[in-house]
Amino acid sequence: MRVDGSNGIVVVGGYGAVGRTVCAELAGRFPGRVFAAGRNPGRAEAFSRETGGRVLPLRLDLADPDGAAGVLGGARVVVACAETGDAAFAREVLGRGVHYVDVSASHAFLRRVEGLEALARRCGATAVLSVGLVPGLTNLLARHCADVLGEEPRGVDISVLLGLGEAHGEEGIRWVVENLDKRFEAPGVRGSVSSLGDPRTTLFPGGFGGRACYRFDFADQHVLARTLGSGRAATRLCFDSVAATRLLALLKRTGALRVLRYWRTRDALVAFLSRLRFGSDGFAVVAEAEGKGGRRHSCRAWGRGEGRATGVLAALVAGRLNASPPLDHGVFHVEQLFDPLEVFADAEGHGIISFDLGHVP
Repeated sequence: MRVDGSNGIVVVGGYGAVGRTVCAELAGRFPGRVFAAGRNPGRAEAFSRETGGRVLPLRLDLADPDGAAGVLGGARVVVACAETGDAAFAREVLGRGVHYVDVSASHAFLRRVEGLEALARRCGATAVLSVGLVPGLTNLLARHCADVLGEEPRGVDISVLLGLGEAHGEEGIRWVVENLDKRFEAPGVRGSVSSLGDPRTTLFPGGFGGRACYRFDFADQHVLARTLGSGRAATRLCFDSVAATRLLALLKRTGALRVLRYWRTRDALVAFLSRLRFGSDGFAVVAEAEGKGGRRHSCRAWGRGEGRATGVLAALVAGRLNASPPLDHGVFHVEQLFDPLEVFADAEGHGIISFDLGHVP
């Protein structure tokens, strides 16, 4: 099957944990024009039947970027909810003048797609990156804080709390595991910092209260240093389980996490965590920007179901690209192209994310 017409929406990984939400949300607005794509036609067809045919199946193998892009036909928007590995598929999509949305959390991958700016402009296509919870919602919250301050922030601090009861996809779990024992460059810091180091206590909404959060190499801190002109940016992480967060920080300090440098150990931990369920499916995010003279503004968001929240946000972006031509062509991060307040209003209308945009510490 190919995408016929001129306004199809292809969701790569459309039958996965996040992709199912993206497809369902978009099919409500564009029935019969949304395709759940992946290399397993059986799973795509089964999901299509679950939706009563409102979502159509499409076989697409990212291991063959040329062939995958070739089946897009008349697609108007492609939403990547599966790890594509490199920017080859994005290059093929944008080179055909098709808009591209990506939920990837890898900063290295996002930088490679940023390198397709000239191609996207030349072909009349728009790519929107950092579309999800983190990066994504965190970027928009930081942008809102900067807007309130009315200036480029001197510093941005983001704290993220994730629930361990969430049914995370294997790719998302693998990304977290691979970043548990890592040193990385952080905006505004000389040298490198360590994952699960440099704790900071954050008061989270949604009934979670004060929690110690630790440095983690989320892409949003690197992106915001560029898009907001922030001299310093840091993203920290904790889990809804205080005990699990403390245990990971302790294992990091003692060097026990070095065993994750071996791929067999990483694979075993990913498999274990994929089956493990404890805690809640809640999440919370706090973003704070510091302006000149020490002026600060912070805002917060919280809800249940990180995967569903990511899917809803990605569907909102894809739906806007599909419904009306973008004002600009090129490669953008979500906070560069969309008004945060408009996105917050749309997201809150789905009943899964709540916002407090005026909290001043």
